[in-house]
Amino acid sequence: MTEDNSAPIRVALVDDQQLVRGGFGMLINSQPDLEVVVEAGSGSEAVTRLAATRADVVLMDVRMPGMDGIETTRQLLRRAAGAGSTAGPAPDAMRIVVLTTFDLDEYALSAIQAGASGFLLKDAPPEELLEAIRTVHRGDAVIAPSTTRRLLNHVAPLLNQPGPEQDQHQAAVDTLTTREREVFVLMAQGLSNPEIAGQLYLSEATVKTHVGHILAKLQARDRVQAVVMAYETGLVRTG
Repeated sequence: MTEDNSAPIRVALVDDQQLVRGGFGMLINSQPDLEVVVEAGSGSEAVTRLAATRADVVLMDVRMPGMDGIETTRQLLRRAAGAGSTAGPAPDAMRIVVLTTFDLDEYALSAIQAGASGFLLKDAPPEELLEAIRTVHRGDAVIAPSTTRRLLNHVAPLLNQPGPEQDQHQAAVDTLTTREREVFVLMAQGLSNPEIAGQLYLSEATVKTHVGHILAKLQARDRVQAVVMAYETGLVRTG
């Protein structure tokens, strides 16, 4: 069964403040290509409701009482990955955007490491929130790269701690070709595909191909996950 590309993007709102959910819900439902299909006031409620109703993009409050946004993200994506091995949705069908009130929130970084595709400030302009949903649904861009880079710079010491996972990521980075490594560094610095194409004198199509190969070799869900690996392995340093 083929997917209907004209169908609206299905959005879930997870936040313990009803006023926040109401405001976001009105904004999202005002767009013809977006639709709120699930609202949840806690992490456990989100896990239960999203077991019954499919969503393409989840806006997840990172700081909630009980099960926080980090653990909720982990559980939702683990289940989505399991569903992908059956007749259910593919493992990457659901994308999660973490909502935070602090642009240097270490909880947001933990949620990204748990599999979220990026994070957004709750007081971001409405058009930025709407574009973030569309962007992450496409899976082809980092959300708010300058803000993401500031967060990563802030917590870089936490990312550089040695361990089995870092060794695994380093081994994956070592498989990149020279050109892929050049593209990867520019990705990690927050450049978009057109910007990378301009810097390296390549076509956008070629850059897109390189990005696809990089994500596959790193086994990264999306660009944000790849950027975290660049910091973990020291390919990109703060300063």
